[in-house]
Amino acid sequence: MPEDSYLHKGLRRKLIKILRDKGINDDVVLEAINRVPRHIFLDNAFLEHAYQDKAFPIGDGQTISQPYTVASQTSLLKLEPGMKVLEIGTGSGYQCSVLLEMGANVFTIEYHKSLFEKSKQMLQSLGYKAQFFCGDGSEGLARFGPYDRILATAGAPYVPQKLIEQLKVGGILVIPVGDQKNQKMLRLTKVSEKEITQEECGDFRFVPLVGKDGWNAKTNKI
Repeated sequence: MPEDSYLHKGLRRKLIKILRDKGINDDVVLEAINRVPRHIFLDNAFLEHAYQDKAFPIGDGQTISQPYTVASQTSLLKLEPGMKVLEIGTGSGYQCSVLLEMGANVFTIEYHKSLFEKSKQMLQSLGYKAQFFCGDGSEGLARFGPYDRILATAGAPYVPQKLIEQLKVGGILVIPVGDQKNQKMLRLTKVSEKEITQEECGDFRFVPLVGKDGWNAKTNKI
């Protein structure tokens, strides 16, 4: 496993400055990102680029999100230590690590078995403790709900009703919604069992959310 050297730590500090310059001002989120060794989540071919504000491929047609995207989504959660968080799309495990650094109790689900196994092993080797599941994240993870926060790290064609149902009253769901090329980042707050408020929080581009309430993995259609 690659070491976390003084050079890497210096590069992370430069990355934090870039994120601040781009408008991220949540100190708790930035401190968490500063503690996570992003280069460890990338293939050797991308190590020298690990602290650029870019996304990189991680296999199975998936990517590790650019740090700005991770910082933006995490800030929108308004996360507090001890909150139960459902992450839809473990991917590389990088976003999950940031949530854990902030003291969240994370349940994370990944559709692709190979990524699930790789990220679970990686995070456990780094000492991170989350609950890992392989399955259809578009349907959530009802048996462990309700959740204080739900974060989707893949682009959905619409907001899955099951995710709203699995939110606690007062809970927040952050999810990118749109077509397979561009999405609007939505923040939904469950004011009561019958009232949901929704905010649009910028344009982003994610890999497609696959599953029953996402895109079909074989046809790329709903």
